[in-house]
Amino acid sequence: MSKPEGLSAYIAVTAAYWAFMLTDGALRMLVLLHFHTLGFSPIQLAYLFVLYEIAGMVTNLSAGWIAARFGLTSTLYAGLGLQVVALLALAQLDPTWAITASVAFVMFVQGASGVAKDLAKMSSKSAVKLLAPKEDGGLFRWVAILTGSKNAVKGVGFLLGAALLATLGFVAAIYAMAAVLAVILLAIIIFMPSGLPKGRKGAKFSEVFSKSANVNWLSAARVFLFGARDVWFVVGIPIYFYAVLSDGTTEGNRAAFFLIGTFMAVWIILYGFVQANTPKLLKAKERSEGALIADARKWAFLLLTVPVALTAAAVLAPEPQTWLTVTLVVGLLVFGALFAINSALHSYLILAFTQSERVTMDVGFYYMANAGGRLLGTVLSGLSYQVGGLPLVLGTASVMVALAALISGRLRSEAVAQTA
Repeated sequence: MSKPEGLSAYIAVTAAYWAFMLTDGALRMLVLLHFHTLGFSPIQLAYLFVLYEIAGMVTNLSAGWIAARFGLTSTLYAGLGLQVVALLALAQLDPTWAITASVAFVMFVQGASGVAKDLAKMSSKSAVKLLAPKEDGGLFRWVAILTGSKNAVKGVGFLLGAALLATLGFVAAIYAMAAVLAVILLAIIIFMPSGLPKGRKGAKFSEVFSKSANVNWLSAARVFLFGARDVWFVVGIPIYFYAVLSDGTTEGNRAAFFLIGTFMAVWIILYGFVQANTPKLLKAKERSEGALIADARKWAFLLLTVPVALTAAAVLAPEPQTWLTVTLVVGLLVFGALFAINSALHSYLILAFTQSERVTMDVGFYYMANAGGRLLGTVLSGLSYQVGGLPLVLGTASVMVALAALISGRLRSEAVAQTA
């Protein structure tokens, strides 16, 4: 059987995205754990990632137009190259600087990394719409594989970051990642096959704002879905686990780094595995797009049950306790599986709702909303943990999932029929 047209380009794009997300996951864990050991408060840790998310919002909005104008390969290469530059810059951080200067510097570098990530993400996701086979649920299957495998690789990156911090130290780990990513970028540039559009000169920036009600409602739901994840994922849960696992000694810190990194890695890998298999779980090949659209609301309400239950558990145990920690681990893994189905549905629907000639525009707008949700979750993660501890973190996540579910109910199948 002959391979689908565009498969070689899809494989190359996926490989480049994997390489990027490996370093992205490792960098996040390196920064979080390294600066926590330097005495940064939860709010200060959240600040380190704020510009990363702000940059993502701006980048996604403009990257759709840039890709439409100059081609998808241009934005993909730019994303990988900028990540190498960001890593090299972060290695120049001087530990003798004052905390204010360190926060400002790391925020700036993380901002550059945020631009890089969203250039690479928008390029990869848009490519799937253009390269995937149109029959037998090919679009859902290809986007689920790309997204799921990317998150599994990012999970390995979390573990890699914690391991590198504990073994090589902060600076050596940064240089090692920059070197590997630079080699991969060079290989992708040399061996990238044809199949992706080169861009069109007449693309206007005003086109990035979608006139599709479904694209706009889905983007709004995405804000709260990803805000609900990052409100516990970025600062709250890692710092809670650190408080439980570390005794404050060097050996205790090292053991805590490995355990936290392992949990975050397992969570992301499980998330990615479920994402990749969501088309099978939902029997998407046998069902209409209208049925899949209705699933977005149903699965969001199922997801809501988890943070509500965990909030109740955290209220019952205001101090860290073994049973609470075990409950959190199990509950968050269940959250990860349900969240993966929601996320995979969203990733498919944005491509189903858009038209091929404006795919980069709609995908860029949608991932701007995604970055907005992550920004909201990041800020609330540090703030809610510092103000109200674990119960407020999980309660905030519950409210955000509820909003995502309610907004998902506004999606309509008629728009899919019109843009198919």
